[in-house]
Amino acid sequence: MKREVLLYLILAVVALLLFVADLLVGSVDIPFDLLLSKEGIYSSIFFDIRLPKAITSVLVGVALGVSGLLMQTLFRNPLAGPSILGISSGATLGVALYVLFFSVSGLSIVSLSIFGSVLCAMLGAFIMLLIILLVSFVVKDSVTLLIVGVITGSLTSSVVSVLQNLSDPESVKHFVNWTLGNVEVVSWSQLQLFIPIVFFVILLLLGCIKSLDAFLLGESYAQGVGVSVRKHKLIVIALTAVLTGVTTAFTGPIGFIGIIVPHVARMLFNTSKHAKIYPASILIGMITMLLCDILSQLPTNGYILPINAVTALIGAPIVLWILLGRNKMVV
Repeated sequence: MKREVLLYLILAVVALLLFVADLLVGSVDIPFDLLLSKEGIYSSIFFDIRLPKAITSVLVGVALGVSGLLMQTLFRNPLAGPSILGISSGATLGVALYVLFFSVSGLSIVSLSIFGSVLCAMLGAFIMLLIILLVSFVVKDSVTLLIVGVITGSLTSSVVSVLQNLSDPESVKHFVNWTLGNVEVVSWSQLQLFIPIVFFVILLLLGCIKSLDAFLLGESYAQGVGVSVRKHKLIVIALTAVLTGVTTAFTGPIGFIGIIVPHVARMLFNTSKHAKIYPASILIGMITMLLCDILSQLPTNGYILPINAVTALIGAPIVLWILLGRNKMVV
């Protein structure tokens, strides 16, 4: 017990330190005395760019880390995640249909509402999750299910490509930049929607902890201990779609975070009990995304790497480790 409390404290301190580091790292060095004056360009950079970017990184890490945990539990698959199973692709297709379809129809991308993008992303993620769930009833093999996820993700990418070819160049440019993943584009007004959605879903999921533990031992066991399997599956799918959809709508599809975070939590706490790895996934998700954002800004001359490039560099070796040791992995 003392070890677990100590681990939580260490993770919380690391997350706080990385949050501060993310505020300080950038192409412009901000003098501390000028920052306190709350006037001028330095104050604007800090409060209007870096602070919302750091908060966005925290929200993305929490949302994707929890989404990955939910999907790995629901499908009992150690490689399940928003990007691998095509959930992010479904959310991307939802945004593409909203943005690029209206572009084809002659509506300027500037006039589109972020609320519409968020709703379409959630709907796309929800539909893709339902498809994967229906397939899981027929296909029990984990590898086959992953292949189905990759194929459905490729199909959605094909539809997106068609829409891109039919859209005007300005809309395509905005959309392509969005698909690279970017936590800098989220404004304070958008955070007013982003923060309460993520916070509300995280609180709702606290009531599902016991049922999630039951799912780890199979649907028959869950039903035997009084869990309404169909009801809780729909709840998990809906909340995962909300987290993945809202994150994708605001920052673009970000890969690997949802896969690796739950595994790191299980490894550190040496358990699969959600009462322990759920809060751990939240903290580790924060740490991972903040670290990725800091690393993306390290190149000099003001050049910033796409966030997906950094998450892939960190996440790919961990996914490879999971693949090589999957026979020993218990989810």
